[in-house]
Amino acid sequence: MKVNADLYVKDVPGQLVGTLDPISAVEGNIVGVVHNREKMMDDRIGVNITFEVGSQEQLEKLKNIWKSKDVLISRIGSVVEAYPMEYMLIGKINASYVENLLAEAQEKIGFDSVDVRYSSKAGSDKHTVMISAKVRIKKDIKKLDKFIASVCKRSNILYIRGVEE
Repeated sequence: MKVNADLYVKDVPGQLVGTLDPISAVEGNIVGVVHNREKMMDDRIGVNITFEVGSQEQLEKLKNIWKSKDVLISRIGSVVEAYPMEYMLIGKINASYVENLLAEAQEKIGFDSVDVRYSSKAGSDKHTVMISAKVRIKKDIKKLDKFIASVCKRSNILYIRGVEE
């Protein structure tokens, strides 16, 4: 599991290393560290750490080690990855069509988040819709692709799929 923590350590030499060492002691792997000397609390320096551990048990062990070393844990929580995809739809589309499309997609795939931008030109029955969606499971991108493709084909709507990074 990937975890992100905001910690406060004493402003003395060796404290940062003493805070990071226990992560490997519980068989964790450090992904990133931000040591922010500007973020102070009670003469302690703010440190943000992202790391991976194999289990909740390892995380609890790490938290106990930090507490024994007088490291203040301000916030700790899981990092949830989301996979983005964008679609541009062009055709005879109105706002209720888009709402229904997204409601149906939500039932089949489940989004972490969705952002919709809708544009229209006065006097035209063709509209453009930009859909930016994020899913939590990578294979759901393919499901979303298939769903959007089938709905657009059935409705005679042109769609352009975004390019993955």
